[in-house]
Amino acid sequence: MRFDSSFITDVAHRPWPLPPRPWVMKQSWHDLLFAHWPIDRASIAALVPRDFEIDVCEGSAWIGVVPFEMRNVAPRGVPALPWLSAFPELNVRTYVRAGDKPGVYFFSLDAANPVAVHVARRWPRLPYFHASMQVERAPDATVSYRSRRRDAGRPAELVASYRPAGASFSPQPGTLEYFLTERYCLYGRDRHARPYRLEIHHPAWTLQIATAEFQRNSMADAAGLTLPAVAPLLHFATRQDMVGWAPQRLE
Repeated sequence: MRFDSSFITDVAHRPWPLPPRPWVMKQSWHDLLFAHWPIDRASIAALVPRDFEIDVCEGSAWIGVVPFEMRNVAPRGVPALPWLSAFPELNVRTYVRAGDKPGVYFFSLDAANPVAVHVARRWPRLPYFHASMQVERAPDATVSYRSRRRDAGRPAELVASYRPAGASFSPQPGTLEYFLTERYCLYGRDRHARPYRLEIHHPAWTLQIATAEFQRNSMADAAGLTLPAVAPLLHFATRQDMVGWAPQRLE
């Protein structure tokens, strides 16, 4: 599907203004599952750099396992290419803030495209891993998702199926759904271990309640995390377009 950048001028929903610099990359996220588990803040503190404050909601930090399919991945001004610009991706994340800007911190990002993995490891120094991945869609909108990490190290695998199971809605400020999804930056550290913020912009999320079955899920284990023995909070999004800016070092 074609990338329509007209959403960039829609900023009323943003919690802070757009960066004054030009954006540099674009992506579309398709058939995305947000699977979230509450987790004790102290249990993840050693895994999150002290540069970032762990964000909490309803008394807990949160771990997200988020499978989806990427399309339209390209730098600004460059057309999307079939093999380079479309591939499955899967991330494990939590929520942090630096100053007054809440964002996302990634424990891992698995992708089926080795070129994308190589580039993202170098810039913007995100913890990407190459994985064998398959995504299938059934007529009833069920997504069957399989991922097995190919890089050496601790194995990481996800075998799951999920589908939307409710009416569309827009998360409202102050709700847990808003806390978990409406994030307009990510945080990381560069090759000198200096903290940075990478700003993003996208339309306000449109979500649906989802159902999911997890046949295998060792994604959090591979990051040194233990998911609690409770049912995850599940949401589905059909599509989300985004643009991103170059990382900016935090002072």
